[in-house]
Amino acid sequence: MCQVDAEYNDKLDARSPPSGCFRDYFVHKFRAMLGKNRLIFPGEKVLLAVSGGSSSCSMLAQVQQGLSKDAPKKLRFFPGIVHVDEGGVTGQSAEERRRTVAQLESIFRATGFRFYIVPLEEVFCLPGHVLGASCAPPPGSQGDYKAAVDRFIQSTRVGGGSAPSRQGQEEDSSVREAQNLLCQLDTEDPPSGTLTVDPQLTGALQKLFNSVKSLTAKDDLLLTLRQHLVVHTARTQGYSMVMMGDSCSRLAVKLLSNICQGRGASLATDTGFCDCRYGDVGIVRPMRDYSSKEIAFYNRMFGVPSLFIPGLDTKSPDKASIQRLAESFVTRLQADFPSTVSTIYRTSEKLQTAGGSRSADAEPTAKCLLCLCALDTRQAEASAFHATLVSEKLSQKRTPESCPADRPPDGQSCASAGGRCCSSRSPTPTDLKSLLCYSCRLTVQDMTATEFLPPYIVSEAERRMRRSQMEEEIAEFLLPEDDTEEVA
Repeated sequence: MCQVDAEYNDKLDARSPPSGCFRDYFVHKFRAMLGKNRLIFPGEKVLLAVSGGSSSCSMLAQVQQGLSKDAPKKLRFFPGIVHVDEGGVTGQSAEERRRTVAQLESIFRATGFRFYIVPLEEVFCLPGHVLGASCAPPPGSQGDYKAAVDRFIQSTRVGGGSAPSRQGQEEDSSVREAQNLLCQLDTEDPPSGTLTVDPQLTGALQKLFNSVKSLTAKDDLLLTLRQHLVVHTARTQGYSMVMMGDSCSRLAVKLLSNICQGRGASLATDTGFCDCRYGDVGIVRPMRDYSSKEIAFYNRMFGVPSLFIPGLDTKSPDKASIQRLAESFVTRLQADFPSTVSTIYRTSEKLQTAGGSRSADAEPTAKCLLCLCALDTRQAEASAFHATLVSEKLSQKRTPESCPADRPPDGQSCASAGGRCCSSRSPTPTDLKSLLCYSCRLTVQDMTATEFLPPYIVSEAERRMRRSQMEEEIAEFLLPEDDTEEVA
């Protein structure tokens, strides 16, 4: 029988660390997602995009665990971390931004990976070729992946076995050199996370987002600029893959909000496991099988550190933007019907981009200027989209067609006014619409002025406009596409 003076508190409070099937299930799902798709080859450099939230930090913990010594099947790629600081948009002070960066830096240093903390203001310093990447070669087949794994295992094996051939020795030596170089980079001190931002760039960034009227367009523009910055960081640092921490719940909300914004043609690219729109840098989403509830439980049970960073829509009402409304709808419906998120997610798995893999190899002029998805605005005259354009054109006020922007004073020609004419002026919203998909058109339409856009976007728009004008001038000297195919 129990005694009155017996002490059981110590035994009750001393809990053993959680373990069991949930952890094995969580780890296995992450490994299975990577192993099933086989897009990350051994020895490849992969950049982890970590925002500081629970999902991306859980992804970081899974990679860290997969590379540990006690992992049964180690991951074979070399990871790095990138974080985009968005404090200049969300209204954080300089001290708050430094404090957030310091907390993230402590989390990143504990992993031992190289990390890059980049302020969003750096989009105004990006080169003009960011939106004109060359197309990557087609992904390897299953046999190519197995051959790469065999070469990697042979290169890391010490002693034993029969003498390899000369070609095998050359391949192994090249792999060893690459591994030694990456190991040297990993052993160096990671770059400092001290945030240094030019106040002029912060002012330019604030002017850009202040020119956008709706929160829906601000969220869409922020996502686009963030992806451009992450992809540019991956290219400059030698990473061929980027891992995003989008969960199943987040992708379900993204699918519905994208449909409401008119991005139905690019749903498979925005929500699929692999995103190849940038050509030489691929984007994968290994956390897309996890719900936000699973991630929260795992982080709580196993002490995965994360950080809450306020965003543009923090503390905003449900009807403030399409994204917030879709999130509120899915969250409330999920509370009463637990299969809501999984149903939406399974539907997104069945979607495919129009044109298949050829859409990723399309010419840059056939892609949207901002999101780099295939243009969905080249429809026939009998389409509903064309009818919308006609209605929009008729409802607008007519403006003179000659020199619509930067018109010189009366009595002066374009040359006497400093050479500012239609051929050298900055692209207007009307000019940009011809280079954008339907959803990005709505984003630009909500902007009061387009001169606040980053220079690399403006320069790429001018280049495409000049190319289009040149094609129109020499169109009569070119063979039709059908005749070109027959000659080939």
